[in-house]
Amino acid sequence: MQPSGITLKNKDADKRTTRFKSLLTSPELEFLCEAHNGISARIAEEAGFKALWAGGLCMSAQYGVRDSNEASWTQILEMLEFMADAASVPILMDGDTGYGNFNNVRRLVSKLEQRSVAALCIEDKLYPKTNSFIDGNKQELADIEEFCSRIKAGKDAQQDDDFCIITRVEAFIAGWGLEEALRRAEAYHEAGSDGILMHSALNHPGEILAFKKEWGDRLPVVIVPTIYYATPTDVFRDAGVSIAIWANHLLRAGIISMRECAETIAREQNLQSVEDRIAPVKEIFRLQGVSELKDAEERYLPNRDVAARVIVLAASRGDALGELTAERPKTMVEVQGRPLLGYIVSAYNSAGIKQIMVVRGYKADVVDLPGLSYVDNPDYAKTGELYSLQCALAADTDDDRDLVVSFGDVIFRRYILDLLAEHDEGIVIAVDTDWKESVNRGRSADYVTCSEPNSRRAFNSCILLTAAGEDLEESAIHGEWMGVMRVRADALPALRATVDEVLDGNGQANLHHLLAALAGSGEAVRVVYTTGHWLDVDSVEDVISAGSFT
Repeated sequence: MQPSGITLKNKDADKRTTRFKSLLTSPELEFLCEAHNGISARIAEEAGFKALWAGGLCMSAQYGVRDSNEASWTQILEMLEFMADAASVPILMDGDTGYGNFNNVRRLVSKLEQRSVAALCIEDKLYPKTNSFIDGNKQELADIEEFCSRIKAGKDAQQDDDFCIITRVEAFIAGWGLEEALRRAEAYHEAGSDGILMHSALNHPGEILAFKKEWGDRLPVVIVPTIYYATPTDVFRDAGVSIAIWANHLLRAGIISMRECAETIAREQNLQSVEDRIAPVKEIFRLQGVSELKDAEERYLPNRDVAARVIVLAASRGDALGELTAERPKTMVEVQGRPLLGYIVSAYNSAGIKQIMVVRGYKADVVDLPGLSYVDNPDYAKTGELYSLQCALAADTDDDRDLVVSFGDVIFRRYILDLLAEHDEGIVIAVDTDWKESVNRGRSADYVTCSEPNSRRAFNSCILLTAAGEDLEESAIHGEWMGVMRVRADALPALRATVDEVLDGNGQANLHHLLAALAGSGEAVRVVYTTGHWLDVDSVEDVISAGSFT
């Protein structure tokens, strides 16, 4: 399946124009199926049709307008481009009268070739046209000489020798009879037409068969047996017809199905009785080529951005917030009508990260934002942050994708995530160099010592973590860890092992203990220095400040 929306150039031997011309000149009776958009084109191709008919009736109907050139030719052209992208088989466009005179036709041919449309059919009526089955005997036919100028101009304009122009003769529709039909067909033949589409509004094929008998094999004959549908197909085959077009049947079938579905849902006000009678959503995805897009994403997009997932540690109550957390955990405290967790999720979503797992503990049932997955730490009151992380890692054993870990009470700007994603080290953390002005000054904070302090020179250097803790000597502090850490997939086994090792000796360990252990074991923890743009919400004053931050 070719990419949706991308036209792939075929080799000359497999050109759509060449394939259509082969069908037109085949000694066998061939068939075209109507299609009116990308999905119907793909469905018809999958059903086995070798070519498609983009009929004026159905193309206008899918826009909800009449078959009287109310849809402009550029609107039809745009839909044809989607159809040519969705299906690889040739398309014969119903170009009505050519949308004007010779000049319009030659421009139309040029635009069709640019969009890989294989052939054009034009009818010998006046612009704007009216559908042949609406008062056809009252419709005026084009002057033969003028119509021949449209054919000649179209043939002169084509760049591909195999592009075909089929001329549709409306003499029978307009009530002129066989003699006029033959006269017009011969004139169009001499003007360069590649085939004759002979149209009839009778419920039997008498006019068509009479024409074919007199016409012989001067040019291939195409028919549209919409009205004389009861005629056995072998009648057309025995008469030497080249192509039969099933001209509007996918649209008509769709109308019945859509109406029945809509009426049922409106009447019953639920979906239960229709769900088993309609296509599953995954079938739409298949027809759209979603699997090809997924393959392309694997091929072209950086895996780290596609695969990242998140663990948010949000098990604690937040005792310092007093009554604010009497009935809900700190992560669900609202700021301007929205919980802290909602802001955290939005930051991840804006960075393209959708898979988010939240570790709950205190008042777990209150943490229920949609679209997230949850794991509970029932021992939250007597364990630390690291145990919550271990619970999450046990619930998600997939080590093939990158992981971001953060706290449920730390809000931050999206660009922090972008900074972490820019680096290839196994573990990357964000460190605020303005730690002396932090709201955590004078209370518990995760301070770090690094391989060198922040400076202009350090901007382009690989800064590594050397120590972490709440009680570092002030002279050794280079910044405060912001509570956001990114772990590459290849570093996850080391992370898991270190989590288990630290917890084995300290069930109340926090994440700064993990960072210290990683640095002490020689695991490279890359530090990205930044300043501000985050907030650790640990007090009522912080909740008030969060209103300005968000």
